[in-house]
Amino acid sequence: MKSNKDILKYCPNYYNIVNFDFEDGDLISEKLVNIYKSYIFSINIDNDEDIETVKELDCVLANYIHDYLFRSTLQKEIINVRVKKDNNIIKSIVDVIIKIFTSYEEYTTRKIYISKWI
Repeated sequence: MKSNKDILKYCPNYYNIVNFDFEDGDLISEKLVNIYKSYIFSINIDNDEDIETVKELDCVLANYIHDYLFRSTLQKEIINVRVKKDNNIIKSIVDVIIKIFTSYEEYTTRKIYISKWI
């Protein structure tokens, strides 16, 4: 039998994510938080793959809160997601969110300029 406390051990950013105050009318952020809560409390605590996915999702949504560029990227790309009815819808959306974040990390580099005084 799983316990919510056991699951929250793997989600150090849970309270920051759930209590984050989004802008009024930001339905995408609200839905993402609802998907996050639904998914993490529906996993099998004995399955290592599920635990790793929960850890990744927790990290991704923490970055969603703190990184404005990633937030806008995810909001633009999540609208285009198509899920088959036969699949587990929440699991499919979580996988897409993690893929978007991985892509964002790989292809987005922030240039840091160090100026020299001559």
